Amino acid sequence: MRRDAEARRGRRLARALQRLTGRGAAALALAGALALGGAAPAGAQDLGSLREGRFTIVAAAEDRALARTLHDRALAQDSFPGLPRPREAVLVQIAPDAARFRAWSGAGAPEWGSAIAIPAQRRIVMQGTAAGSDAGDPVQTLRHELAHLALHETMGDLPPRWFDEGYASWVAHERAREEVLAASLGLLLHGVPPLDSLDEGFTGGAVRAGTAYALSYRAVADLAALDSVRGLSLFLERWRASGRLDRAMRDAYGLTQAEFETRWRASTRRRYGALALIANLAAIAALVGLLLLPLALARRRRDRARLEAMRAAEAAMERAARESAIASLLASAPPAPGGAEGEARGP
Repeated sequence: MRRDAEARRGRRLARALQRLTGRGAAALALAGALALGGAAPAGAQDLGSLREGRFTIVAAAEDRALARTLHDRALAQDSFPGLPRPREAVLVQIAPDAARFRAWSGAGAPEWGSAIAIPAQRRIVMQGTAAGSDAGDPVQTLRHELAHLALHETMGDLPPRWFDEGYASWVAHERAREEVLAASLGLLLHGVPPLDSLDEGFTGGAVRAGTAYALSYRAVADLAALDSVRGLSLFLERWRASGRLDRAMRDAYGLTQAEFETRWRASTRRRYGALALIANLAAIAALVGLLLLPLALARRRRDRARLEAMRAAEAAMERAARESAIASLLASAPPAPGGAEGEARGP
């Protein structure tokens, strides 16, 4: 996720951050807090830092192990497809709780966000170990946010939001985003929206934003697949040189932007439309099953009661027939010899 609010103010603070990088991570952390327009957050004295190469990671004591893992992975994987190797210093703040995440992120961060990159300040804020499972894999999350900064370092403000988010998701290998498309009823009913309409989706709720992220990821992945050798390299180079997305596509891939978008929308609809239909039919079947379940249970109880009544009636009939047969046998039996008359005549 990327936030461009207060961009001009952020650029001035970025120059200040650059001067502060030689004075230690504590100064960077304080500058990052002040960039949000307030004082240093409560508990800032509990923060420690890791600094090596171009990365400074600030974290509380409970997140030190996570900070070390993230720091090592960032150093080991500090290149991004299609872009020159980044050189700008980066500050990563790991928020120990939700309150500090909101304070460090600023008012522009959505409620559902788990991390945010602020390119103008070369700063990333992400949740720590106290975050829930919905925050995702922190290593993948950091890779996503670093891709935002790397893209901005080379391309500036040229990329629209859909390309920015799609590129970051593609670099971070966020293939799970495609699961959203496989179950999208909107995709099935309304088709794939135009690329320039995706930017609005990022400012909606979590569900709408999830679809926008997934479609943006798919668009960048399809764009990179047009050149199996160079991927996005020539495209980004021409885009930066000309400042025009359509011209860069024509130069790199031999397609106009409109032609690429037509292909992308058709392939996405073809790839995920059937999956969405199956998924939604399964969901409808499950819903119908849930609605019919009480009726089925009630009918089963009625059938069980009727069966028990029939069994009881059969048992009563069998008992009555058995008693009647016994009575008939007793009535038709001959009198026993030596009855009462014989006893009266005695010797």
